[in-house]
Amino acid sequence: MRKFLRYLAMLVGAVLLAVALGTLVPRPLWPATMAEGEGTRHILVLRNPIHTDIAVPLDDGVRRRFAFLADADLPIEAPEARYIVFGWGGRAFYLETPTWSQLKAAPVVKALTLDASVMHVDIAGAIKEPHPDVADFDIDEAHFAALLDYIAESFQQGPAGPVVIEDAGYSTYDRFYEANGHFNALVGCNTWTAAGLRVAGLRTGWWNPLPVSLWWSMGLYD
Repeated sequence: MRKFLRYLAMLVGAVLLAVALGTLVPRPLWPATMAEGEGTRHILVLRNPIHTDIAVPLDDGVRRRFAFLADADLPIEAPEARYIVFGWGGRAFYLETPTWSQLKAAPVVKALTLDASVMHVDIAGAIKEPHPDVADFDIDEAHFAALLDYIAESFQQGPAGPVVIEDAGYSTYDRFYEANGHFNALVGCNTWTAAGLRVAGLRTGWWNPLPVSLWWSMGLYD
């Protein structure tokens, strides 16, 4: 028992060290160069205790880029629609845990080991700023276009485009789509968000598996 506790303490220590280094060591090491016209595009990062999303303001160009969302009856043309909120995550946990009261063991086990992934898309109205769970950034046009490419490439493509998951969603304003990549405890929703921010010309920690570590690193470097 004593040996087991020693190994357990070493494991916990190693994880804490990895999280600390992943937060404190910037990625990339040097800030990206912003093009002329810096700050013309505004994006948001949203968080809850375990998950982060990227919110992109709706305009005509974004509507055209993600026109397939209208095919799933998402109201991207509604006057009150202000943002598309994108998140990547584990299929079982996302689809089977709409609320904490519905948490089950099987999705948690898959999230900690290996699971297929899905994209969650939500249409939002005005998002309150400033807010402790909302981070905002202004980026240039080139990095904004690169971010849209990154998000679009996360959707798994079928013969007719991105594959919507039928009868999956929390409300009339959101949908789930099949996604590229696999989800696990090391490469999860928050590392997807962090990678997107780096594509957008921002810096994050080297490894941010949790919203709190991503938030700390964004505060340090952006």
